[in-house]
Amino acid sequence: MALRSLDLTRLFRPRVVAVIGASDTVGRPNTGIWNRVRDWAEANGADVRPVNPTRATIDGRPSVASILDIEVDVDLAVILVNDVQAAVEDAIKKGATFAVAFASGFAELGDEGKARQHELAELVAGSDLHLLGPNTNLNLFETFRTDLAGQKIALITQSGHQGRPVFQAQDLGIALSAWAPTGNEVDLEFADFVQWFADQPETGVIAAYIEGFKDGRTLQLAADHAARVGVPVVCVKVGRTAEGASMATSHTGKLTGRDAVVDAVFRQHGVTRVTGLDELIDTSQLMARCPNGPVGGDGVVVYSISGGTGAHMADICSMSGLRLPTLSTSLQDRLHEWIPSYLRVSNPVDCGGPPVGDERGRKILDALVADPDVGVLICPITGAFAPMSDLLAQDLVDLAETTDKPVCVIWGSPVGDEPAYRDILLRSSKVAVFRTFAGCARAVKAWLDWHAFRASYVSPFPKEPKRPSPAASVARPLLRAGALSEHESKAVLAAYGIPVTREEVVTSAAEAVRAASSVGDGAPVVLKASGGALAHKSDVGGVRLGVAGAAAVRRAYQELSAVSGGDVLVCEQVTDSVAEVVVGVSRDELFGPVIAVGLGGVLVEVLGDVTFRVPPFERAEAHRMLDELRGAPLLRGARGRPKADEKAIVEVVLKVQRLAVDLRDEIAEIDINPLVVRARGRGAVAVDALVVPG
Repeated sequence: MALRSLDLTRLFRPRVVAVIGASDTVGRPNTGIWNRVRDWAEANGADVRPVNPTRATIDGRPSVASILDIEVDVDLAVILVNDVQAAVEDAIKKGATFAVAFASGFAELGDEGKARQHELAELVAGSDLHLLGPNTNLNLFETFRTDLAGQKIALITQSGHQGRPVFQAQDLGIALSAWAPTGNEVDLEFADFVQWFADQPETGVIAAYIEGFKDGRTLQLAADHAARVGVPVVCVKVGRTAEGASMATSHTGKLTGRDAVVDAVFRQHGVTRVTGLDELIDTSQLMARCPNGPVGGDGVVVYSISGGTGAHMADICSMSGLRLPTLSTSLQDRLHEWIPSYLRVSNPVDCGGPPVGDERGRKILDALVADPDVGVLICPITGAFAPMSDLLAQDLVDLAETTDKPVCVIWGSPVGDEPAYRDILLRSSKVAVFRTFAGCARAVKAWLDWHAFRASYVSPFPKEPKRPSPAASVARPLLRAGALSEHESKAVLAAYGIPVTREEVVTSAAEAVRAASSVGDGAPVVLKASGGALAHKSDVGGVRLGVAGAAAVRRAYQELSAVSGGDVLVCEQVTDSVAEVVVGVSRDELFGPVIAVGLGGVLVEVLGDVTFRVPPFERAEAHRMLDELRGAPLLRGARGRPKADEKAIVEVVLKVQRLAVDLRDEIAEIDINPLVVRARGRGAVAVDALVVPG
């Protein structure tokens, strides 16, 4: 129900560091690592002790045979030997707080390595030691610049090489505070670092490169914690093309892929997902340099010295989903006091160039950021044009010191060593500097989206149910019988208050006629072949719609009983449908139950218009699911259609979520398809359903 409480201070700022396997033999890998850790420890004011049973001294320092021989408490044990387990055992006996293991040969190498890793995990779990790694690298021991102002980026990666560009962004004036290379995550994991970094006052944003998460639940809790304290998390998560489960029975199971679920969890808890390392840097630096949300509106104004540049930037902003408001007539009149009347100033604003060379340049900028409908200023500088570009750069830096609105500059010169760029823009901790138009636009959109998310975010975890509802005791016996028929599946749904069709299971033509009269009230009915083995009845010709009259019912029964082997389901026929929706559950290895909502009925797999959430989530999040569907306008009266009862859909989604959570270990999949949705205020009903025990 909550993350474990860890203070990682002594991992990043230890007082005493023991290096097990230290060496000063020229050419040995351990010598290089020892030198690196020694320099890092001393730079951070730590006492570093070499441990090597074969050497009396290392690098002129006394060496001890075992960490147990160190006479003072050890905060951090750095393990350079291959026998990680023995070294960890000694570190535990010594009472060390943290250990870092670099050695590979664990879970990344197959079953034998997984067994070794499992033993190591059990050893650490039974102790007070916390382990980083194994199969990690030296990134923890990087030395960060201390001369850069502003909020900082905290970096988490599972690949040292992929984090290197973010670390090198310090040369662009972007401040970093720490780097956590998580390795195989035997103990310390992504979630531990997110929680701790989010609580550090210098952290403006957490940037991450992740290949896989150790635990879906801790990921959710950590992202929730960061959202609640107001620290953005920006993440490159590789594996977008991973194939989903191939043996799924239901539509929902076939549509659910691991990456789609990760995407959903990120959206639920405000993690900004980016695709590349350049985007990771761009978005993270803007989040860190502009920690406050939009002041006034979310409008973006584009200001340039060239009409062509402004038009190009405006196009890219619009394609990225940014709003470029038309500036008011009064503001345009004021801008034309400094800008020739023949130039466009409605947005984008083209000054033509000369005004940036005198006092008019700063007046224009001040007037733009003073507009209450402007939340962000973007100034693209396509190429260096001294001294004009130098003066403009200085005005932008000075402007950023006076406003909480983001001042974004694109330095488009391919050279990148001009004085205006190197000595003016990169020395500012307030201006967000980009190298491409698209990178700037994506970062601004992510910044606006995150602050909009944060403004309305309410953590779902405090209200998460602590025990199953009474409905679970009704549904559970039905699941123990094995494969469920449609009728039995609907009985599980009905136990949770989900509306289902009126229906009866019959075993003879005479019973079918009587049932048709009862459930149909004289109207045509639907007959279906019934049985737990019939997952998709329409695929085997197992459905008859609009059956009217005793003779037709008898004939349909005879045909369908041949398909089912006897049982036939007689259902009311719902004729007042406005829309057909699929609501389902699948089981994800990392996250457990996943709730899906989509449009399309029998076409759901073709259309693929589905979105996902992982419990817990509340009513507002269920409404957001509907908002995300491409076909949402069909629910809302597009082209004169009646408006569907969205509240009824949301109620079903919430009840399915509760069912899935209560019976998470007993249900593999649920598929309500279709959920027939009536007009607004008239509800919805599950016309077909499949519950797969597991």
